[in-house]
This record gives sequence, structure tokens and C-alpha cells, in this order.
Amino acid sequence: MNLYDINTVKSVLAKADFSFKKSLGQNFLINGEVCPAMAAAAADDKTGVLEIGPGIGVLTKELSLHAKKVVAVELDERLKNILPVTLNDCANVEVIYGDVLRLDLFKLIKEHFSDCERVAVCANLPYYITSEIVMYLLESRLPLDNITVMVQKEAAERLCAEVGTRKAGAVSVTVSYYAKKEILFEVDKTGFIPTPKVDSAVIRLKILSSPPITVKDEKKFFSFVKAAFAQRRKTLVNSVSNTLKINKESLKKALCTLGLPETVRSEQLSLEELASLCDILN
Repeated sequence: MNLYDINTVKSVLAKADFSFKKSLGQNFLINGEVCPAMAAAAADDKTGVLEIGPGIGVLTKELSLHAKKVVAVELDERLKNILPVTLNDCANVEVIYGDVLRLDLFKLIKEHFSDCERVAVCANLPYYITSEIVMYLLESRLPLDNITVMVQKEAAERLCAEVGTRKAGAVSVTVSYYAKKEILFEVDKTGFIPTPKVDSAVIRLKILSSPPITVKDEKKFFSFVKAAFAQRRKTLVNSVSNTLKINKESLKKALCTLGLPETVRSEQLSLEELASLCDILN
């Protein structure tokens, strides 16, 4: 079954009386070049892959050709009438219906991928929940080798922005703390059904064995980072003071200790400078 053929896809959906739900951010990929490239970047025959939101199984089929095993987690139970048809020739694929943010992923990985050398996540993520899922996967410290996902182009640029540049935000800092990041390629919006309003991009996050910086208290560090970027138009002093209620003079003194001006904005600080500033304040 050719799931890149729009007429085939429409026929499969029609037979199951399936209609797209805007609330679930459903846009099914029909670009024949994207999924093979994603699967190749995420896995090999020693890898177990956790796929989030398989849709009708386009990416799932490609992953089954590259990976040792694939477990696809799907929120929409209406696809129970479709996935058994589209994935009927994929013996190494198992579909689990549920919310990936509520599943015990440690248990899932242990039970399903114990015979795999490494585990990866690969997915075409719904735009509305991209950052939440990526942050959840990173902050949970799951035993993952990499996270290869397709997201809205703007989100990709934000997630992969270099800390210390104008595009960087709190999410960029968090990603840099846990992973080596890169944008692999862009995907035109016309490669989906229905067609979204914006283009997408595929990013790959290679999980680091240890963070590139050392902080005294991770919880306080990430709280500080969120506060620092909470009011982007303000200086770091004003943003942190307004959000965490820290005395401005203490903030200015800490910046002076690091040789940084009082007027510096959070986006101008490196990962190391953010960590050092947080440690001084704590």
C-alpha cells in the first residue's frame, strides 16, 4: 500500500469514515522523501524506536525497515480501524493507544526494547504540543540515544537556537543542557494532508551522556532560566527581579562579578554564564 499516494490515503480514510481533528493537530505526511530520511537519521537494525503519533503509519512503515523494533503510541483511538490495515506487513511494529505524556515510558522501554542496543524517539509531532513533549522526553532523562522529530519550522529554529543568540529562549537553554542539536532539513507544507499553514523542519537531538556545564542545583537553574527569558524585551535584571522577586542590587552585583553589564539581556548570555550567574545568586 502506497501511503504517499494522496488518492490511496483518501480511500483508506474514507473506508474508515475518518475525519481530521483540528484539536489533535492532525496533518498526515505524504511527501515520499521525508520519512525515509527521518527513519535513517533515527535508527539502525540495533535500535528500538518509540514513535509518537503514527497517524496512518507513513513514518511507522519506514521505521520498521530501519529499526529492530518499533512501538508507536497513538492518542486517537479512531485509528484502530486504520493502522492494522496500513501496517499489516510490519511484523516488528506494535501500536499502543494512549497519551504519551501519561504513560510510564521507563517501563515501556524496559519491556519492549530490552533486546535493543539503543532506543530512539522519532515522530511527526503535532504543532500545538511540540515543546511540551520534547521537554518531557529530555527532562525525564529516559535512556534515549536520540530524538528525531518533525516540528513547525519556527519551533525547530527556537529549539535548536544557539544559546547567546537572539533566537535563543528558555527552551533553547534546556535543549542545549541535555543534547547536541541540529536541524536536518526543512519540509514544505504542501507535503501534508490537510495542508497546514506553515512549513516544517526535522531536527535531531543527540542525547549527551552528561550536561556540558555543571550547576549546583538543576531545579533552581531551570527556574532561573525561565525567569530570565520570561520578559524578553526587558533586561535580565528586570526580568528576573520581576519574576523571581530577587533584589535588583543582588542581580547587578552578580553580573558585575562575571564582568557583565547591568543592561545585558538574557539572550546575550552563554550557557556557562547563565549557570555561573545562577550559582552566584544561590
